[in-house]
Amino acid sequence: MSWEPVYRLVKKIPRGRVTTYGEVACALRLPGGARAVGYAMAATPSGRGIPWHRVLGAGGHIRVPERYAMIQRKLLQTEGVATDSIVIDMKKYGWSPLARTKKGKKSPRGRAKTKRR
Repeated sequence: MSWEPVYRLVKKIPRGRVTTYGEVACALRLPGGARAVGYAMAATPSGRGIPWHRVLGAGGHIRVPERYAMIQRKLLQTEGVATDSIVIDMKKYGWSPLARTKKGKKSPRGRAKTKRR
């Protein structure tokens, strides 16, 4: 299985924002779900500019072993993401690959916004 679709999507996460393994898996309809995205992030090749540190566990938890968790926190801090607490504030820093703006794209709940009369 190629992880390229995962890496392409992760590259779209804006600087200073984070998403979850589950959101990535859902957006790609990936067999194996969040766990498969975790495997992809663990296998991220260096030197390709893939911001692996912007992908977190459910609820904003850092789920990598401590050696890498320290690096992940530091990278997120350089982007302005507060990592002072145990979890990252997903309401403040969260980004969803499924949520898009009004310009012909989807709303945060995945449905097109319509005007009510």
